[in-house]
Amino acid sequence: MAVTTVPSPDLPEASPNSAGNSLPRLKAPADACDAHLHIVDGRFPLLGPAGARYQRMAAADYRLLQRRLGLTRAVLVQHKAFGTDNSCLLDAMLQLGASVTRGIAVAHPEVSDQELRRLDAAGVRGLRFSLWNPLDAVTTMEMVVPLARRIHELGWHVQLHMSGEQIAAHASQFKAIPCPIVFDHMGRPDPLRGTADPAFAVILQLLDQGRAWVKLSGAYLNTAADARVYADASAVARAYVQAAPQFMLWGSDWPHVTESEKPDDAVLFDLLSDWAPGAALADVLVHNPARLYRF
Repeated sequence: MAVTTVPSPDLPEASPNSAGNSLPRLKAPADACDAHLHIVDGRFPLLGPAGARYQRMAAADYRLLQRRLGLTRAVLVQHKAFGTDNSCLLDAMLQLGASVTRGIAVAHPEVSDQELRRLDAAGVRGLRFSLWNPLDAVTTMEMVVPLARRIHELGWHVQLHMSGEQIAAHASQFKAIPCPIVFDHMGRPDPLRGTADPAFAVILQLLDQGRAWVKLSGAYLNTAADARVYADASAVARAYVQAAPQFMLWGSDWPHVTESEKPDDAVLFDLLSDWAPGAALADVLVHNPARLYRF
């Protein structure tokens, strides 16, 4: 269904990298968490040229969106532009508040135990493997299991950003991962298949086993329909919530680096009214992230 927002006289300036300047209709509960966002701060060296796509993506810019949506907690995810240098991530976590912010880092198998312990003390709770685009991937699938075995004792998880096709192809390998698995952006099923995509069945089985979590994020990455409605992505999100509300998370995916035309974050947030009604809303925004990220 279409979602509208409420104009806000208190926010004359739109949040950077977010369309619109309205408050969401959905009121965030206390301690609500944005479990997926990126900070790209130009003070830190990037692997490639910064370009216009990385403008106004610092921690101070995200604070404007955080205030607009009424969120308190945040999980910052290392952006691939920084490779395995997690300095920007740690700096942004401190800026946004160590007690209300957690991080997901990127590392290679040669990372030292000392470095992993340092990241853990700073509030990092997992490692991300963004594998959906092999052309610019910083990590590989072969790195997942060796690192998962090392971070398991820290109580961390692996976060996988893979296409639905990749998830289905690597389904047998997930059995060797000893720690929880978090799937980015609903597992990115083929929008034309939705819950009929084989990846959905793979993830559903892991959810049934209590081994997986799903981020209800990136609706615009999972739609072939009208981007103002996200009907196909919404059908997948509702199915996940109905199957395992206790393992669902929500993330804004700000600053929407993949999108040349930025979405309206208030509209994205309001989708939760349809995806996770009733008691499920507090699970997705408060209780589940508190358990996984140890707030």
